[in-house]
Amino acid sequence: MPIITLLTDFGTGAEYAGLMKGVILSINPSAAIVDISHQIDSQDIVQAAFTIYSSYEYFPDGTVHLVVVDPGVGSERSLLALEMKKQFFIAPDNGVLTLLFNEEKITSLIRLTNPKYFLVSVSRTFHGRDIIAPVGAHLSGGIDVKKLGTEIDLRDAVHLDHLYARISENGELVGKIVAIDDFGNLITNIDSKKLSEVYPTGQEKKIKIKIGSHVITGLSETYGSVRSKTPLALIGSRGYLEIAVNKGNAALFLNAGKGDNVRVQTS
Repeated sequence: MPIITLLTDFGTGAEYAGLMKGVILSINPSAAIVDISHQIDSQDIVQAAFTIYSSYEYFPDGTVHLVVVDPGVGSERSLLALEMKKQFFIAPDNGVLTLLFNEEKITSLIRLTNPKYFLVSVSRTFHGRDIIAPVGAHLSGGIDVKKLGTEIDLRDAVHLDHLYARISENGELVGKIVAIDDFGNLITNIDSKKLSEVYPTGQEKKIKIKIGSHVITGLSETYGSVRSKTPLALIGSRGYLEIAVNKGNAALFLNAGKGDNVRVQTS
């Protein structure tokens, strides 16, 4: 059974996600559709980029991922089909696939130009329904991805250059909050590998994590490793540094939001 995932900023109140599913099932009734999320913050390409990057590896070979976070819909931006690690990704060419571009085992990158696989009537404001959904459905049915359009080089696609944490001149690891989950946990763009460049093995309890005027010392192993209502830092399930409050909301407790800097240094 072919699997198609949806990742959008549609929310759950409007009909948009349902219409995409209708188009998919009209073309490939055997498709199994999985909602990764429809709660990406409106037009937040960065949040979507980290979400698809941290999600895809939990799906089997042949999965088709549809990403519709598309503030440029109706403009001259194009749409892409990426084949990587025996999975497929259909998304706007707006940088949302940047983190995937740096992975190994990329087979091909196609700019969608073949209207044979679009709906007959294409709206300028709903390419998710009229292009991305039907292309994904056809792809899940087994068509060759190269039939969808023109193959391009990775360098010709849009890349976001501000997604990665960096090491400053004074040796601090500087990252940003890229998402806040429903628990109020602050998810950063500092991954565990980058974090290990800052502190030696075995020094996890001595590093300092700074956000605003707050300083958290050491990494915890679980959310319950500290007292109730106490801030903590840990490597979350995505493999990225998170800041949380045990039995509390870190975003409110620390008065923090997306885009805020997070700094890590050794003691």
